[in-house]
Amino acid sequence: MAGQPTASQLSQSLQKSCTQPSWLKGWFDFWINLQHPRAVFFAYLVAVAETLIALALIAGFARKLTYISAAAFSVLIWATAEGFGGPYTSGSADIGTAVIYAVVFMGLLALSYYAGPARYSADYYLEKKISWWWKVAEVRRPVQEQPVPAAPSATAPAAGTPAIVPQPRVAEPVTAGPRGHRPA
Repeated sequence: MAGQPTASQLSQSLQKSCTQPSWLKGWFDFWINLQHPRAVFFAYLVAVAETLIALALIAGFARKLTYISAAAFSVLIWATAEGFGGPYTSGSADIGTAVIYAVVFMGLLALSYYAGPARYSADYYLEKKISWWWKVAEVRRPVQEQPVPAAPSATAPAAGTPAIVPQPRVAEPVTAGPRGHRPA
């Protein structure tokens, strides 16, 4: 049962490799030869990887690591199973879906940088319990929430500090004008 879909996937990879430029033949031959004897294993491996990515995205678990690894996984799928979005013929404009997923994951990573920690994620709670977890979850170190001290009163100086009293400005005497002349 599981062998049927993988056999068709392998034949699709063979067909895609035939339509690619000759300088990519080695790349596709490597992946076809790697998968050929273990096609069912690779089918399950991809299914498990996609499931783990989906669960991590839903739960907000290890977001930085998830976004980067999901983007790399998407590019790998694009470069192998989707054949770099080919075949490239006149009028073809479809680059494939996996490369779009990679762009979305990189966008999520950038958004994570600007938005900071997500309150409704597993990472938010793990960062409170595990001091180093922010390195796995966040693009930058989260700002620690600290209470803001109340502003001191402007009328009464704090104890132990001298009061600063502004002095009135005094006009300075004019000593010399332009070119050394004294005004009259």
